[in-house]
Amino acid sequence: MKKVTVKQLGGSIERFDGLVNMFKEHFGAAPVRFFSAPGRTEVCGNHTDHNCGKVVAAAVDLDVIAAVLPTDDGQVTVKSEGYPEDSISLSDLNVHDDEKNSSAALIRGVLAGLKNRGYNVCGFKAYTRSNVLKGSGLSSSAAFEVLIGTVLNGLCNGGEISDVEIAQIAQYAENVYFGKPSGLMDQMASSVGGFTGIDFKDPENPVIEPMEFDPKKYGYRLCIVDTKGSHADLTPDYAAIPDEMKAVAKLLGKSCLRETSRDEILKNLPEIRSALGDRAVLRALHFFDENDRVDELKSAIKFGSIDGFLSVIDRSGDSSYKYLQNVYSNAHPENQGVSLALYCASRILGRMGACRVHGGGFAGTIQAFVPEDLLDGFVEGMESVFGRGSCYVLNIRPYGGAEVSL
Repeated sequence: MKKVTVKQLGGSIERFDGLVNMFKEHFGAAPVRFFSAPGRTEVCGNHTDHNCGKVVAAAVDLDVIAAVLPTDDGQVTVKSEGYPEDSISLSDLNVHDDEKNSSAALIRGVLAGLKNRGYNVCGFKAYTRSNVLKGSGLSSSAAFEVLIGTVLNGLCNGGEISDVEIAQIAQYAENVYFGKPSGLMDQMASSVGGFTGIDFKDPENPVIEPMEFDPKKYGYRLCIVDTKGSHADLTPDYAAIPDEMKAVAKLLGKSCLRETSRDEILKNLPEIRSALGDRAVLRALHFFDENDRVDELKSAIKFGSIDGFLSVIDRSGDSSYKYLQNVYSNAHPENQGVSLALYCASRILGRMGACRVHGGGFAGTIQAFVPEDLLDGFVEGMESVFGRGSCYVLNIRPYGGAEVSL
């Protein structure tokens, strides 16, 4: 398990000092250890991980941090700033249906995932605070899951659990206990850190390819724009994407799209259209094209082609809009904040930079790579539409889940 300093994370000691004071005020004791897990940004590979596809993702310099005190009372007690306290008994790690969509479900799920794999679980008290905004497309839930796994890795497993297993356990918690059918990309990017290519052909043994890339070196900044759209009632929209992709694969006798091919789908178009409809076909074709774009993006990074990099980002966004169709919900056509943000960003950028829908889609955020000389105008222009503080200028974080020394 990685161990880093506050300075290495680019954070402020004052933030951790404030966390210590919160812990003391809430629990009446002092914490002894500190941990951090970052948010993530998906760079390419939109909705491919759940069908054993390829992605490029990066950890960012927004994170969830925890002050921790080990206990021997058989309880895991977590107080997150601004939220009620959760207390989980180590003697009850079964799924609780009434906990679905809650932080308690994530904690219980991580504990169960560790225990199922033969790892130790132990009691502790933690106070957490986060600057990874919920619904920002930066995967606050994945960061929280990875944080809990990292704490338990450090407290009672000697730091021996790999980043990959931490991510897999976090995904298990989100899928089975929280009730969200997510792929593995969010958790993997948060756990591993840095700028990373991931191939999920074998989800139990994903191939991880660290890449040396920072857009700042090429004169570009990574921006995430929060359109302030609500994610309420969007779970059916998210779930329909992997469901439809897997339905196409099943019709061809396979369990996921990675086991078939674009040519096979095109060869069987009449049958697939008749059985599943055109949207399922388009989403499946997006999957294969997006896998190719991931390879193209990795090649652009390898050869230092920023123009090639930006071209892939734009084409990925175009495919998500036209074929994946996750920019707005058909159930709520009056809410198209992401579409509006893409229009506004494109107007400001012109032929410079690139922008695309970010993350799961349907509401939330867009991603943009903005030339340094356009940055101030871009932030001002986007915030004039979506409100002050809606445009985040982020940096790539080289570290995933880690213990922090003050």
